[in-house]
Amino acid sequence: MLETIIGIIGLISAIWVIYDVLTNNKKLSTVKKVIWIICAILFSILTAIIYFLVYKMK
Repeated sequence: MLETIIGIIGLISAIWVIYDVLTNNKKLSTVKKVIWIICAILFSILTAIIYFLVYKMK
């Protein structure tokens, strides 16, 4: 049960980062966008936290 909840949170986190990188961060280069997307797929929750702290806390 706990694994399912963590999996759902991870999926939502990855989708949020990918969506936000592609739609709201027009100033990022293509290479940085690809790196954020790959990180979101591999490390979804951790990437979402780092992305929030780097880009959304400005």
